[in-house]
Amino acid sequence: MAIDSRHPREIRAEIRSGKLAGVTAGLARGFVQANLAALPREQAYDFLLFCQRNPRPCPLLEVTEPGSPEPHGVAPGADLRTDLPRYRIYTDGQLADEVTDATPYWRGDLVAFLIGCSFTFEWALLDAGIPLWHMEHGKNVAMWQTTTECRPAGRFHGPMVVSMRPIRSGDVAKAVTVTARFPSAHGAPVHVGDPAALGIRDLGRPDWGDPQPVGPGQVPVFWACGVTPQAVALASKPPFMITHSPGHMFITDLPNSALAVL
Repeated sequence: MAIDSRHPREIRAEIRSGKLAGVTAGLARGFVQANLAALPREQAYDFLLFCQRNPRPCPLLEVTEPGSPEPHGVAPGADLRTDLPRYRIYTDGQLADEVTDATPYWRGDLVAFLIGCSFTFEWALLDAGIPLWHMEHGKNVAMWQTTTECRPAGRFHGPMVVSMRPIRSGDVAKAVTVTARFPSAHGAPVHVGDPAALGIRDLGRPDWGDPQPVGPGQVPVFWACGVTPQAVALASKPPFMITHSPGHMFITDLPNSALAVL
């Protein structure tokens, strides 16, 4: 996958025009990417509480005013209806549609939540000399639903989703340290090693994304993932929700350094 270092505004304009519709890993080097979940105002408080109770999979970056598709805090002038490459529409806990423009589904009562994404800390991993197979091969990161339950809030409940990256065994400690500096992008791994501990039976069959081989001398390393709200939608069945398609993120104007701590 070629790394695209253009400013997020240029990339979002290309997405909005329909010229770019793929996975966003490798795009806008050095800028924060975000997951999207938009729900009716009636369910927004419960979902806000859910995110606050589950900060590892759902670290909040911004919450919009009801009906507004503009994330003023992280990307003024952007449009959450058109500036992601692909969206998923859920109704009553079922995946109803997948589209490249969510405008026809947008409603005046929707509150949009932007949630931190691990694509943000991937730049720090690369800068630390840790290779990432999915970026090298132009693939989506691999993601699984786990048997680890999130803390419920109101009507929202469901399992945590994780993403996995094969890491050389000698680099695991470095990967933990590097990603721990980005708690608003899921932070340090939630698990290293045996996938069965998370209820994952087959690393070759991710629930979302592309399978990634774990080679000799490598260890599977798992991070909490912002696809968790989609697993929660399937479990708790809210009447309506718009999300990003896994791996097709919203690219903000925030530099990664804005989220770095320590």
